[in-house]
Amino acid sequence: MSSVLKSHPIQPIKQLDSRTLGLVKAAKMARKKAYAPYSQYLVGCALQDGRGKIFTGCNVENASYPAGLCAERTAIVKMVSEGGAKIQHLVLVASSAEPVLPCGMCLQVIQEFGPNCTVTSVNPQGTHFRQFKFPQLFPFAFTPEKLKG
Repeated sequence: MSSVLKSHPIQPIKQLDSRTLGLVKAAKMARKKAYAPYSQYLVGCALQDGRGKIFTGCNVENASYPAGLCAERTAIVKMVSEGGAKIQHLVLVASSAEPVLPCGMCLQVIQEFGPNCTVTSVNPQGTHFRQFKFPQLFPFAFTPEKLKG
């Protein structure tokens, strides 16, 4: 187990504040809408942007696997398409027994819109979570500054 995971143990959901619990509820509802006929791995995401608005997303699979979308990226695209620009808090609920974290591609997209956001991952029953500041999850992110020679 990585040192980041060791320093962020799985905790009981009752330790979360009411605002985060609202995001958990929204992510669980989004998870129910997931289209995952191939993997049966359902994922829901809810994020709050810098204006306080909440956006949700679910994973959407495709027979051509690379064409699928993760729940996090779905929620982020919805946020941007509706005028949002900055993620404050992102909550993820997936099918794994223990709270899981965003995939590498999602980490890169989160970096673009929420480099200092909070990421909370919750188990599917909604009983336990892990919480991180985003830089802890992606300390060597590819940032716009790296595009400059």
